[in-house]
Amino acid sequence: MQIYFFIIGASVGSFLNVVIHRLPERKSVVTPRSSCPNCGASIKPWNNIPLISYLLLRGRCPDCKAGISPRYPLVEFICALIFLSSYNQFGVTPASIVYMFFSASLIAITFIDLDHMIIPDVITLPGIPLGLLFAWLILPIGIESSVWGLVSGGALFFILALLVPGGMGGGDIKLIAMIGAFLGLKSVLFTIFLGSFIGSIVGITSIIILGKGRKTKIPFGPFLAIGALLSLFHDEFLTDLYLQLFVN
Repeated sequence: MQIYFFIIGASVGSFLNVVIHRLPERKSVVTPRSSCPNCGASIKPWNNIPLISYLLLRGRCPDCKAGISPRYPLVEFICALIFLSSYNQFGVTPASIVYMFFSASLIAITFIDLDHMIIPDVITLPGIPLGLLFAWLILPIGIESSVWGLVSGGALFFILALLVPGGMGGGDIKLIAMIGAFLGLKSVLFTIFLGSFIGSIVGITSIIILGKGRKTKIPFGPFLAIGALLSLFHDEFLTDLYLQLFVN
């Protein structure tokens, strides 16, 4: 079963690559078939096997021999690992399936935000009511925690956006509201803490090592996505760590 979910995750990751590339350009993610961004040649099915084709083709287009970005197999591998982690932690359950595709949406958001500094409403806005619905019907957090997670996360970021104009985008507000709806109150607070902490480390490192200025904009969505995934799969560990560091 582990191999099965790894393969399914890699296949979903292959589709996410299409979403990441086409969604910001408002193109269909269904048609036309995937093609080489350099020469435009359609990618044949046997050259589009997740992870394997990239290795067999040695990272190059079979037609024009142009290099293929390593991001494509990276997205596939990350998604495969997340699907495998969800299976290992939650088993073959409806909740596990929900968490798999919630995580997949976070992967798409992460790479779109890195490329274009936007978080697509087409993902987050439907995600908010879906999170509430799944919390009510399927997820272990329950509807009450889902509502509090949505309201707390969204309200906190909305207030920050008012207090610090330009510091928090509307996409970030909707993203944290979606995360809160899926993960509940406790996990959304962990998500904000972890996202802010990781973002600060990356920002300071960029200033010191890469020489970027303090006013250089760094997308916050990827850090929230990482925080959400850590909260989802390591909730008990994070709770114990927090209690040891700040309570005992």
